[in-house]
Amino acid sequence: MMNLLLEDWLAWSADEMHFMLDSHHDLSCRQGPEPPLPAMLRRRLDATGRAVSDVLTLLDPEQTYPIVHASRHGDVKSSLAMLQALAANEPLSPAKFSMSVHNAVLGVHSIARNNTRSMQALAACGEELDAMLLEAAGYLLEGHEAVLAIFSDGAMPDAFQAQGVGSSGASCVGLRLSLRHGRQLKAEATGERAEPTPLDVARWLAHGGELQARQRWSLA
Repeated sequence: MMNLLLEDWLAWSADEMHFMLDSHHDLSCRQGPEPPLPAMLRRRLDATGRAVSDVLTLLDPEQTYPIVHASRHGDVKSSLAMLQALAANEPLSPAKFSMSVHNAVLGVHSIARNNTRSMQALAACGEELDAMLLEAAGYLLEGHEAVLAIFSDGAMPDAFQAQGVGSSGASCVGLRLSLRHGRQLKAEATGERAEPTPLDVARWLAHGGELQARQRWSLA
């Protein structure tokens, strides 16, 4: 893969991020350039979805760049609740279903911000970081000046954790990437494989070094 350049990044977690070395990269320490999402739209999103929209707005106030949003599970609590309702032969809410699909957060964000740029939502069975950065590289090769890559997940319900499928809690991390300036991200193929969470990525960006995913990523 090409060498991507990291212009800026921002992270959020429902819990404190004690590993953060620079408050500039902590969403809780920054104020947005625009008012919050309109209440009618904001209440349709969970805390993670609202943070995703806020991070995207702070990293691109003018809504200029395409967006790639990676999430392994999406709004898994809503999806699980609907599956349980189906199992109990209970009616489903169309509104809840519309917000459970994987691109729902980007849909609300685009409406609230009047953002008509290209937006892509993806999941990759634990390989979200690699997939997200690969898609971002594709946009840059097409000639875009920069691209926003954001990785998020919510806290896993107990039913998922019992199956060994978990996360580090509700969190997201957004990166503004380009080919022109910034810190260099390099990928190296290895025989190893890991499934980093958004908080793993944020910790790596805060401290530098290497992060193992499908590939080993380093930050210069």
